[in-house]
Amino acid sequence: MTPYGRLSGVNSGMIVWCHTVVTHNNYISRRSIDTAYWLLTFEELMHKVSTAMTLVIAIICAPLAQADGNRDFISIVGSSTVFPFAATVAERFQRAHPQFKTPIVESNGTGGGFKLFCGGVGSQYPDIANASRRMKATELESCAKNSVKDVAEIKFGYDGITIATRKGAPNYALTRKELYLAVAKQVPDPNDSGTLIANPYRNWSDINPKLPKQPIQVYGPAPNHGTRDAFSELVMEAGCTQYAWLKALKDVDEGRYKRVCTQVREDGLWTDVSEDYAMIVGKLTTNVHALAVFTFSYLDQNRDKLVAAEIDGKVPSFASIGDGSYTISRPLYFYVKKAHLNMATGLRDYIGEFVSEKAMGADGYLVDKGLIPLKPTEARNARKDATDLRNVRL
Repeated sequence: MTPYGRLSGVNSGMIVWCHTVVTHNNYISRRSIDTAYWLLTFEELMHKVSTAMTLVIAIICAPLAQADGNRDFISIVGSSTVFPFAATVAERFQRAHPQFKTPIVESNGTGGGFKLFCGGVGSQYPDIANASRRMKATELESCAKNSVKDVAEIKFGYDGITIATRKGAPNYALTRKELYLAVAKQVPDPNDSGTLIANPYRNWSDINPKLPKQPIQVYGPAPNHGTRDAFSELVMEAGCTQYAWLKALKDVDEGRYKRVCTQVREDGLWTDVSEDYAMIVGKLTTNVHALAVFTFSYLDQNRDKLVAAEIDGKVPSFASIGDGSYTISRPLYFYVKKAHLNMATGLRDYIGEFVSEKAMGADGYLVDKGLIPLKPTEARNARKDATDLRNVRL
């Protein structure tokens, strides 16, 4: 696939597949939106290229499919957390296999990736979905409804969720209960056990006088991100269920329990961010009071700018996430559409590269990118899963 201006392999009258692209951490990636993909003739493409466009860095196009219905590149979508790992594997894969094109890796969130992945079978649909959480049963059902019936799951490592400030900001030592009280839309009334009220806390010291007397301002991932799902489960629910009556609510009315425990405040003290983490760092540099939710891998690559808060008595590190003592960590996955194994050139080889010792092993190149490696037994199981490609069971 090549940017316009270098449209090799695209000829007059040919139907091509195009999408907008943006740069992400020095990689070229696709940012899917509802209107990101077009089917058009070469002549229509030339018209679009010659027409003034805004907010588009480039157009990437490729022939929709070869005559036999196959595709000569691998299409990967999904998690922004997994993106740097998958992009690195894609580069290494192409170096090791120069006969194959570099896979196209797209960063559009776990939920958005599954939506595209489950859209159907065929060269216009992705081959792999990266995820910072497990696929949900409803997502697997959506796949099946669109004839994507054989999906394999491969776990390849771990990542932590960190709460960070810019360097020079006050130090924070927080509990998950305090985080829940800081960002939840409704919280238990401290004066009336068993009653919920609109979140009254404006400063961290309102929650715990030992915390900094600083305004609460948190930037966090938008709902379409797997990191948001993990934050909701590992932080919000964990803090919420420290109230016995809210924990009991789960067995009585799970829907209400989810709303109470995971809805974030809407008064401006929590801000959803769906763009790159770099944008959040920019916000922190202009607001010394702000905290932000990052992945550990991103924090590890930006220690010159960011400082992690202590959570439940532990600072995130390779060791504390690896041994489970840091409480906000989760596994990372990628999902393979088995119907595409003989459709997307090099797909099996890419999978093999990803699960190789040199990539995801304890001293692998993905660890240099911030990946927390699997334990030896888990790694052996992952390689077996990558070889067998058994259908996922949720």
